[in-house]
Amino acid sequence: MMTTGGNGLAAEQEYSAKGLVVAGLGGGSGKSVVAVGLAAAFAGQGRQVVPFKKGPDYIDAGWLALAAGYSCYNLDPYLMTPEALGHSFRTHVYGRELVIIEGNRGLYDGVDAEGTFSTAELAKTLGLPVLLVVDCTKTTRTVAALVLGCQRFDPEVKIGGVILNRVGTPRHEALVRQAVEQYTGIPVLGAMPRSKEDAFPQRHLGITPCPEHAGAEAAVQALAEKAARYLDLAGIEKMMAPCVSEPEAPRPERQGVEDSVRIGILKDAAFQFYYAENLEALTRCGAQLVEINALTATELPQLDGLYIGGGFPETSAGALSANASFRASLKSAAEAGLPIYVECGGLIYLGESMVLGDEVFPLVGLFPVRFGLMKKPQAHGYTVLKVEGENPYYPEGTEIKGHEFRYSRVEEWTGEANQLALRMERGVGFVGGRDGLVFKNVLALYTHIHALGTTSWAPALVARAREYRAARG
Repeated sequence: MMTTGGNGLAAEQEYSAKGLVVAGLGGGSGKSVVAVGLAAAFAGQGRQVVPFKKGPDYIDAGWLALAAGYSCYNLDPYLMTPEALGHSFRTHVYGRELVIIEGNRGLYDGVDAEGTFSTAELAKTLGLPVLLVVDCTKTTRTVAALVLGCQRFDPEVKIGGVILNRVGTPRHEALVRQAVEQYTGIPVLGAMPRSKEDAFPQRHLGITPCPEHAGAEAAVQALAEKAARYLDLAGIEKMMAPCVSEPEAPRPERQGVEDSVRIGILKDAAFQFYYAENLEALTRCGAQLVEINALTATELPQLDGLYIGGGFPETSAGALSANASFRASLKSAAEAGLPIYVECGGLIYLGESMVLGDEVFPLVGLFPVRFGLMKKPQAHGYTVLKVEGENPYYPEGTEIKGHEFRYSRVEEWTGEANQLALRMERGVGFVGGRDGLVFKNVLALYTHIHALGTTSWAPALVARAREYRAARG
């Protein structure tokens, strides 16, 4: 039957899934611990969980996917149109049982004073209740005041439950629990004790990525056990609301092997930042994805195109630099015209070298750039770019929304800013308010894009790969 959910978007659906949004009062409040723990605990019960991460994020999404045993998708109202966001949510929820969305920053934090694109606005759009995680360190009754403020700040946001995080003693928990429930009427659905050990070791802009955490599986299992012990799983499931869902529209018949193009993906400890939607978009366009480990492969395999995402190449700089045969193979392929799309960490890899302390690590050397790593962020947030120069993938005049998160900076470059293909209307970019280095069929930029926000990206990369294959014969 035709129904309409809290987002006002009508859809053919059978209210099978139910979900919630895990939010906090700010970054570091513990919402990742709760969201990952919930996903792992419910998945451990044999439930079909689909996780989502609000905003531009790869690391939290990786942990959520590991916990749920299912791909984590991003919901970003800044990068995506409301129609694209709603469609992605409804189709990925279809056929699943429980939906866990992890918010970002504080519940009401957005890009402006009105809270535009905030976690609260996303919860309202999807018609889902909020499970609010509050850090109780060195505070008691004030927690109730904070929750009450969130409750009354926007009455349209339904806070269905509260999780007390980092409680000290049973007495501390009892006092805070009583105050929250007495003054707000919102049930406390769990209390996580303070721990000397961090389940997610911190580094750079957040928690350590799964591929770099040797004990990732054990960490997720520990969080599942912690959630089962300290959270009211039955109560949390009861507060969930039905999710509007719909089956994905039938896809065009997939091209045969002879019509598909082989697009490589550098995927290893150094390069790991890929949105699931980006890879799925390439596949829908007719790409056969080939995963490649830049740390161990001796050379590029036969490819029609290559996508190098972001990551932390500095943590694997020694291994990347030592693999000279692979670096030479990649540079040779680029010089031969292989279509290559590159983001952030991949941009560093294609540079001349990276300086870490007193050491200089030679890299691919396609672009004459020396990079350095700083202790403070050099760029952090959303970007808006205008295409002003020739490049293999975007027509001139195109506006692109994306994001940049980096500690690296350009130490030395022999080019001129006007040689870069894109102008920054928001954000930092490469240098001089611009981004996008171009070499033949290579476009490399600091900005990350999301395929549901930049819908022309996947078709353009696959089309260029087909052209390259045809020209190669």
